[in-house]
Amino acid sequence: MANPVTTILGSTMRLTAPLAFAASGEYVAERGGTLNISIEAMMLGGAFFGVVGTSTFGNVFMGLVSGAVAGLAIGFIHANLSHRLNANTFVVGLTLNVLVLGLTSYLLETMNPESLQAGIIKVPLLHSLPIVGEAVFTNRWPMFLLLLIVPLSWYLVNRTRWGLELRACGENPQAADVSGINVNHRRRQGLYYVGFMAGLGGAYLSVAEVGLFNQNMTAGRGFLVNAAVIFGGWRLAGIIGGCFLFGGTDALRLALPALGYSIQPQLLIVLPYLFAILAMCFFAKRNQAPAALAQPFERGLT
Repeated sequence: MANPVTTILGSTMRLTAPLAFAASGEYVAERGGTLNISIEAMMLGGAFFGVVGTSTFGNVFMGLVSGAVAGLAIGFIHANLSHRLNANTFVVGLTLNVLVLGLTSYLLETMNPESLQAGIIKVPLLHSLPIVGEAVFTNRWPMFLLLLIVPLSWYLVNRTRWGLELRACGENPQAADVSGINVNHRRRQGLYYVGFMAGLGGAYLSVAEVGLFNQNMTAGRGFLVNAAVIFGGWRLAGIIGGCFLFGGTDALRLALPALGYSIQPQLLIVLPYLFAILAMCFFAKRNQAPAALAQPFERGLT
């Protein structure tokens, strides 16, 4: 019989990964002042087109690329509607969520794509460690991309001139504009980045974790990403910790019945979202958000 701790930890790692991909991008966008509500659309679009890409090319890598490009396309639409045409970013985000849900549901019925599933990698030596070896160091290979993506997101924001300008747009866009920074252009770039990463997270969910696409398979995970950013106080280490917390609560929903524990299934389903609400309540005021987060910018207005 499998070790219960190993089983739950393994499920936690797998369910944390799609959140961590998207959160790495949302961290960048929100530090630039954009509160992105369309992560759900980006992840769902990435999940669907990840399967389509895998089916079309017969290659998991191309499926991941296809999913990331689909997320990028949604980010492009959101960015240009909200930061070029000055449409309300919340309305745009909610509209995209509904649109992509309906579009992927329709395309699923008409296209019926088949999918391959990514292979499993065992990290030499480490995969033999007790308890954590099988759970952490034996996983499908796309998960290990996070070892590059998470540090990359941190480096872009905190160690590059581009990141300095992006943070200025999130803290004081008027001052950034006076210094010659194109505020809305930087914010659009932040949305492109989160679109790519959220699409990659959705593609991971479909072609690595599940191996197929189901209608509305992201099931609100995009909103969990928003909650994780608040939980982490707009600091990347805390954000990834929030993803791990929400992934762990979701893992309990799947692992506990498999281990023979009888718990009300409706309670298990609502558990991750309950934790998200609690995180919003307890951490939203304690943590310092970027000063201009969710505030539209127009030149000449103060």
